[in-house]
Amino acid sequence: QVQLVELGGELMQPGGSLKLTCAASAFTLDVYAIGWFRQAPGKEREGVACFSSSDGSTSYADSVKGRFTISGDNAKNTVYLQMNNLKPEDTAVYYCATTFRCGGLVDYLYDNWGQGTQVTVSS
Repeated sequence: QVQLVELGGELMQPGGSLKLTCAASAFTLDVYAIGWFRQAPGKEREGVACFSSSDGSTSYADSVKGRFTISGDNAKNTVYLQMNNLKPEDTAVYYCATTFRCGGLVDYLYDNWGQGTQVTVSS
């Protein structure tokens, strides 16, 4: 059974850095691409970034370009989201999910959602 588990959410101060982990099981990263999404209270779920191990492609939402980096470790079957220069507006529950290729960062293209990890950015 395909499963994704998100780890690493914390309470952070603005300007800080945090690395989230998405651990995959029952498949390898060359089968699916992995995307990160986030949902803030009262807001719709928003695509953040996507990583495809099969061709090394990545994509990012404009709101995180230059601050966030998505990467993968095939040996660990894990995808990471490095978040730098965190802002209060990055506060959200962060989810990872599978897709077949990194196209649009829209949630209906993704499946096998994890349970999410909370990131709070506040002074």
